[in-house]
Amino acid sequence: MSYVVNGVECHPIIDKCEGCERTKEVEGAKYCSSYPLPERKWSHGVCNFATHVKAEKDTGGKVKINPLKASKRAARGR
Repeated sequence: MSYVVNGVECHPIIDKCEGCERTKEVEGAKYCSSYPLPERKWSHGVCNFATHVKAEKDTGGKVKINPLKASKRAARGR
């Protein structure tokens, strides 16, 4: 079951989409208001439109330093 919006066929959401603020209910089925194929968005990990999933940033405790800026800072201190 799917519905068409502006010529684009939208497919129902999958269970990973439950709780997302971007879902809307049409004729008893829930659809994503941002992307027509929700299962494809979840196939490579977390959907980037998901509002119910927090993105985890893993910097590993290290700060990236731009070597060009570091050399300019060192030269300024001379």
